[in-house]
Amino acid sequence: MSFSSLGLHPSLLKAIAAEGLTEPTPIQRGAIPVVLQNKDVLGIAKTGSGKTASYVLPILHRLQDGPASRYREPSVLVLVPTRELADQVHGVCQSFTASLEKRLTSVAVYGGVSVNVQMQAIGKADVVIATPGRLLELVEKNAVKLSAITTLVLDEADKMLNLGFKEEVDRILALLPNERQNLLFSATLSDDLSLIQQVLLRDPEVINITADVDRNDTQHGTDTEDGAEQDELIHQLGYFVSEERKGPLLRYLIKHHDLQQVLVFASSTHKVDGIVDKLLKNKIDAAAVHAKKSQQFRRDMLKEFKSGELRVLVATDLLSRGIDIEHLPCVINYELPRSPKDYIHRIGRTGRADSAGEAISLITPDERQHFRVIQKKMGKRVSMVDSEDINLHGY
Repeated sequence: MSFSSLGLHPSLLKAIAAEGLTEPTPIQRGAIPVVLQNKDVLGIAKTGSGKTASYVLPILHRLQDGPASRYREPSVLVLVPTRELADQVHGVCQSFTASLEKRLTSVAVYGGVSVNVQMQAIGKADVVIATPGRLLELVEKNAVKLSAITTLVLDEADKMLNLGFKEEVDRILALLPNERQNLLFSATLSDDLSLIQQVLLRDPEVINITADVDRNDTQHGTDTEDGAEQDELIHQLGYFVSEERKGPLLRYLIKHHDLQQVLVFASSTHKVDGIVDKLLKNKIDAAAVHAKKSQQFRRDMLKEFKSGELRVLVATDLLSRGIDIEHLPCVINYELPRSPKDYIHRIGRTGRADSAGEAISLITPDERQHFRVIQKKMGKRVSMVDSEDINLHGY
């Protein structure tokens, strides 16, 4: 199947070709025609499966043929949990709008940067990509009205609907018109998402691209085989290790295997900073990214990491969603996340764009039971190595 068979605007097809895209992914094949029909959608697909383009493309198609947005009254609202994901969605919008016949604009708004610049930019936008807190601040300053929204997107919907965001999301929903299209996308389907589906979505089309569906099955005309193949692109490996040997083992893996682009996850800002300090002392180029770092610093480090200038990026779960790095070879869980869903999002940073990747987890005795739970939730056993057999002297 080609993008031209999905009914997209000719100028969008030119933009798609200019981006080097030839065939739609399974989630794109399933979602794009349904979004074009103005139906509500619940899309579930693994990270790196092309979810963003699966809603951006049909939205831009409809905006291309629709009336112009009025000043300070955007037509489309995309709610996201992190600044990084806001920038990523904005980047996807920009990559496709450059070739369109009708001038369409998007803007990403989030905290941590000057609100004044965003106040000016949001007035002219057709598509607003926002974190909830900053959006509400802009509404209170009368910089934007939400009464003309025709399409609402919740990206990483499971995250958007947890306790940390729910109150703000509820306030935003109260400002939107009742008659609108609702699009929910996530890499995981949780009980919270099932509940919000009943509240937000009207007779939705559920497009579930999962690796654990039988390869002979199809759901809503969408072949699940590609999703299973993508899951196989990530080779998972675990190391049993004591807490005091974790740091030396991490440095051993990076140096001994000559890993050149490594994303390391830890549970707290304090732990992230500590890991980076030890890596730098051992002459391994590394940087920390977490909520206490400025937005500009985070952008700069991500840019260096994506380009290959920075060897190791150590982060909290802030980066488990919302960053897309093609051909990232390795993700290391220095500590396990509390939620199995977050584990899936973490390792999903590798194995993207048809490139194989490796996901390594360092498992202490206290984490063994939790890792068994994660494997059960994934439906996949992870091969384990006993690090006691590895000589870590000098690391």
